[in-house]
Amino acid sequence: MPPGYGGYPPPPVAPPKKKAGKIVLAVAGGLVGLCCIGAVASAGDDDTKKDKAAAVATATTTTASAVTTTATAVATTAATTQPAAVAKTTEPAAQVTTEPAAEPAAEPTKQLTVSQENAVEKAADYLEYSAFSRSGLIKQLKFEGFSTKDATFGVDAQKANWNEQAAKKAEDYLEFSSFSRSGLIKQLKFEGFTTAQATYGVKKVGL
Repeated sequence: MPPGYGGYPPPPVAPPKKKAGKIVLAVAGGLVGLCCIGAVASAGDDDTKKDKAAAVATATTTTASAVTTTATAVATTAATTQPAAVAKTTEPAAQVTTEPAAEPAAEPTKQLTVSQENAVEKAADYLEYSAFSRSGLIKQLKFEGFSTKDATFGVDAQKANWNEQAAKKAEDYLEFSSFSRSGLIKQLKFEGFTTAQATYGVKKVGL
């Protein structure tokens, strides 16, 4: 159809393909470039962070070493200038267990016979008003009718001090008669006192 013909509209004109392809390539290249720049920047930031971290770690290690050295020096100085502290071991006080004292076992009471009880009472009666030797008092109880065993039991139950009995008997003799030292000793021995007891009694009264 000849140009300028007004009966029909002109056909659409397609854009040139070469220019469109160049634009796409330019856009893609730009995106790739941005990515590379970002990667480089990120890598640079990572290196910077690593360098800073390394520097901080180095500074920390140096500071710790300096503190350790200082502490060691202070400890050494204190150890050499101050006397060693005396360790005091505080042991817990032994617990005192207060237990009631064991009561002594009661000895069984020996049952006395009636004759033994009477011999004890009769011997005590004689010693209340007169002085006797041990053998003299046993003889007196036997004279009263007690057996030798009961008389001896009754006399020994008194637990008398026979030296003092000798002194009392010597004093009784001197109240109604005069005696020499040897004479009084003989008289006390006649009463049943031993030589030692008689000598003690005489000495006690001043002879």
